[in-house]
Amino acid sequence: MKLIIYLSATMALFVTCNIRQKDRIKEAALTDDIYTCSMHPQIQEHQPGDCPICGMKLIKKTTKPGALDRILLESLLKPANEFVIASITVVTPQRKKTNMPLTAYGTIEYDTRAAGTVSARVSGRIEKMYVRYRYQPVERGQKIMDIYSPEMLTAEQDLLFLLHNDAGNTSFIGAAKDKLLLLGMSQAQLDLVIQTAKPLYSISIYSKYSGHVHDAGMVHETTQAAGMGAPGQTTQELSLKEGMYVQKGQTLLMIMDHHMVWAALQVFPTDQSLIQVGNAVSIVPETDTTVRIFGKIDFIEPFFREGSKSMTTRVYFHNEHMLPIGSQVIANIKTNAKDGLWLPRSAVVSLGMKSVVFVKQVDGFLAHEITTGLKSGKNIQILSGVNEIDTVAANGQYLMDSESFISTSSKK
Repeated sequence: MKLIIYLSATMALFVTCNIRQKDRIKEAALTDDIYTCSMHPQIQEHQPGDCPICGMKLIKKTTKPGALDRILLESLLKPANEFVIASITVVTPQRKKTNMPLTAYGTIEYDTRAAGTVSARVSGRIEKMYVRYRYQPVERGQKIMDIYSPEMLTAEQDLLFLLHNDAGNTSFIGAAKDKLLLLGMSQAQLDLVIQTAKPLYSISIYSKYSGHVHDAGMVHETTQAAGMGAPGQTTQELSLKEGMYVQKGQTLLMIMDHHMVWAALQVFPTDQSLIQVGNAVSIVPETDTTVRIFGKIDFIEPFFREGSKSMTTRVYFHNEHMLPIGSQVIANIKTNAKDGLWLPRSAVVSLGMKSVVFVKQVDGFLAHEITTGLKSGKNIQILSGVNEIDTVAANGQYLMDSESFISTSSKK
């Protein structure tokens, strides 16, 4: 009987010790620190580190009951789309002056200030054309066409009559020579008429400019249709043909100087307040990315071109690299520093028609609507909604995730 009692006591003592050991192990487990990811709460680690899924830094939490003691019940009852309980990095809006580098795209166009015209000084018929197609290059002094003009022929005969019958009448002879020169005859042609004592039945018209040949008015028509100076068909024939009659004062051709051009840069409406005449510009043509053209904004067109909702700015420069007219360019415009209240772009969450930030409160973050302005690199200008004393979540997208809304870890 004593043996049975002894064995029963020993057995009870063993069971009691085993239960106490299990309680100590369970209590120790409850006091161990656990680190989890705010985006992926299924990750449970016993030491700090990074989340193996998203790479975020693990945050410390505890399994002790009473973790919600510091959070008011009122906060927990708020809708998750208005109030979020989380522990993430915060930032404060900074008031500062920020340089606003601006990238603009555009095309190379003729500088119409350097346009020259070839006009008919007399009425007549085109006997011969020496230029045949649009954009054909010509040089100053090059022969353009020969014209037969009855008016010019009559003026030549008058001069020859005076030279033959009244050679001493220098005033009349001088007036006759001046008339021929004013009608478009060159000095060399006038000397030839006097030397041979025979009239020229056709006179030559020479170019006073170097550049590319255009039909009269073609540059302006191209400006309205598809951008100034952008050629359509580079081998298209001129509208003037041999045998056609022209009138006195008629503009026959236009000569565009291919060395005098401008870059027409398109600036979007959101960036128009940043630019002004005099801003420095660095231009890189897409046809040769090794070329750098430095200039400044010389003119801002006070209208929108047809079919475009962007503002066009001009940068005049000498086309020493002979960039093709109509070629594309990329320009970096150095604008003036802009003063304002700035936040990182990551802190602002765009909801389509409006933007919000998550303002730090006592127990969590409150979604707050804001008005944004300019964007510069990783920063965005805040026009209204928050001020310099507010603290907002550094990355608002983290609080838009559904898992973040249910995180109730206490703040440190």
